[in-house]
Amino acid sequence: MPRPSQPAGRRERNKQLKLDRITAAARELFAERRVDEVTTQQIADKADIGTGTLFLYAKTKGELLLLVQNSLYAEALERGRADAENIPDALDAVMAIVRPVVECNRTQVDNGRVYLREMVFGDPADPHHREALAIAGQTEQAVAAALCRDARAGEADAATTARVVSAVTFLAMAASVNVAASADEILRDIREQVAVLLTR
Repeated sequence: MPRPSQPAGRRERNKQLKLDRITAAARELFAERRVDEVTTQQIADKADIGTGTLFLYAKTKGELLLLVQNSLYAEALERGRADAENIPDALDAVMAIVRPVVECNRTQVDNGRVYLREMVFGDPADPHHREALAIAGQTEQAVAAALCRDARAGEADAATTARVVSAVTFLAMAASVNVAASADEILRDIREQVAVLLTR
């Protein structure tokens, strides 16, 4: 007979409360300023903890940005999945998934670009980097599922195409040439590239 789950102990609850305060403080500061304009001391002060405690949860500002952005990207992906659920056209469904992710990335453009860099070049053994990569993988799975709505697309081809869509989306958001581009301009560019990809 399975044992009933035990409620979290005081220590675990305190750790979670500190993590929540750190995340909220970093989210607020990163929404206002670029990541390089925010200090770890400012985040610690806003979270009402010591900097030593802060570094137990994230070793660098890049990890703090991942901590914040991962939750925002996960929420964006869920919105995209919900939006795409009843769209029969594969291209429209893919774009419904991608749209909130791009909009999330463009909320604070410099931080969005740093997040992508941290995700790709960070240590995959770090839990925040691992979570970012998992969200990217979940996005590809959602895109592959949308592509399978086209009767011509097999699962293997859809998965490969989803990886290409992911690369196109990543480059469109990260490219220096697109720093001043709006979310709509980036989405138009992505749509044009994905449309060509789906006609082959």
